[in-house]
Amino acid sequence: MKIIFIGCVESSLRFLEAIYNNTDAEIVGIVTKSESTINADHVSLANFAKKNQIDWHDFKSESQMEKWIRKKEPDLIYCFGWSHILPSCICEIPKYGSVGYHPSLLPANRGRHPIIWAIILGLEKTGSTFFFLTEEADAGDILNQRTVNIESKDDARTLYNRLLDVGEEQVITLTKDFMNNTIKPIRQEISIANTWRKRSKKDGIIDWRMTTDSILRLIRALTKPYKGAHVIYKGKESIIWRAEKFEKISFDLVNIEPGKVIGVEGNTFVVKTGDSLIKIVEHEWKCIPNVGEYL
Repeated sequence: MKIIFIGCVESSLRFLEAIYNNTDAEIVGIVTKSESTINADHVSLANFAKKNQIDWHDFKSESQMEKWIRKKEPDLIYCFGWSHILPSCICEIPKYGSVGYHPSLLPANRGRHPIIWAIILGLEKTGSTFFFLTEEADAGDILNQRTVNIESKDDARTLYNRLLDVGEEQVITLTKDFMNNTIKPIRQEISIANTWRKRSKKDGIIDWRMTTDSILRLIRALTKPYKGAHVIYKGKESIIWRAEKFEKISFDLVNIEPGKVIGVEGNTFVVKTGDSLIKIVEHEWKCIPNVGEYL
């Protein structure tokens, strides 16, 4: 089984290593990006390719990539962690097809930023899904899918790690199924499909009129490996990585406006939200706000 592997993020490397170390499949080529300005969790696969003496291609254009892949005559393409929809001219090259990955319970929650949206929306579960690539994003037949629970305290990093652990097991099984010709595709039920939109920078701005739970979910969803939730303080963007609900209230909050700083201790500070208080624990503020100031 000759495989072309395409990817340029942390999950790409984890899945590539799992296949290489746990199956007899032959990785005949790797497509990656040496640099990326659009992937917060960017990881180039070039070092892996060089270390294991695998030919690799630094992506510049789809036309160049297509010519390079055709020369390899792959049986299968794996495309995991790639910010472009592969055109049909590439997907149709291998005889067994091309496979993608999406961290949701497809057909539910297709589209962009599935880990972030799942936490922000307060979902109790998500999924780890491998599927055939088609011209429509995240719409191909499902090849291997597992449910992954979302814990109340999960942030982007903990959920990301859990999905990678599950995905490693799946991609090993999936590869062996292809090699043994035991793949059983399942068609997606279109009637229950939905697609999440692309998020913009403004989606990461904290509105202190929101409830405490909503703000905490936003902060957890955007923490590392992503770019962080943020506020504008004294004309500058300030990132918040971690916060917690503040329970030690010795006065009535009814007359305090959202966004007001009501306490400062060392490098932490407490802010009024729409319904209670939040303690900012980890952040990148160069100047801690004073009590009585507004964010």
